[in-house]
Amino acid sequence: MKNNFKKMIFVVLTAAMVFAAFPVTSVFAQGENPPAKSERTNEKLEKVWARQLNFYNRIGKGFGDIDVQTAKFQEKIDKASSNGRDVTAAQAALDAFESALKSTKPIYDGMENIVNVHAGFDADGKVTDAVQAKSTVREVGGKLKEVKSSMNGTGKALLEALKAFRVANK
Repeated sequence: MKNNFKKMIFVVLTAAMVFAAFPVTSVFAQGENPPAKSERTNEKLEKVWARQLNFYNRIGKGFGDIDVQTAKFQEKIDKASSNGRDVTAAQAALDAFESALKSTKPIYDGMENIVNVHAGFDADGKVTDAVQAKSTVREVGGKLKEVKSSMNGTGKALLEALKAFRVANK
């Protein structure tokens, strides 16, 4: 009797494992009606546009505060120089940064018209015309790349120079 019970348990467990390996229902990853390709493209364009607007606004904030920040950096450099410290590297980094800012500001200002018109997008950032939206995204993307290449890493170099100056003059 014990042997038959063990065999029956073994058969039931084996059958359960076989049935567990196969799904009982179909799987619908995108639902019964997947979105059209144009809808997916529009969603991508909207996401890219939102990200570009975020970058544009962050750069704008940076340009708004930059005069005050560079004046503070210059004050610190002048104070250290008057105390007899070597400030050549920090001053060179600040000069390079200010020069890059002067050449970058017109590029940023040129983006303002593109962002304000936002061809192909409505006020909420939704695609109204996919062809125009793609063109707008490409234009703004190109301008953002120009801004980055125009700055040429001078902001990071300035921060590194100031950090090195602080470490050297503790």
